[in-house]
Amino acid sequence: MGRAVDPVCGMDVDTSRTPYKTLYKGVVYYFCSHHCKKAFEENPEYYLRYGPRGMPKQ
Repeated sequence: MGRAVDPVCGMDVDTSRTPYKTLYKGVVYYFCSHHCKKAFEENPEYYLRYGPRGMPKQ
């Protein structure tokens, strides 16, 4: 069981259980929800530069 931090909201994510993940520049990022995954995919450089910002507006 691996752990990761959701780059959008900062939540701890179990990498072996979450269905929400994406590949960006050769790195796999894991998310707690579809909303966080979508927000990251729309502007990945923002989250990689500024870090988790809380749950995105839905």
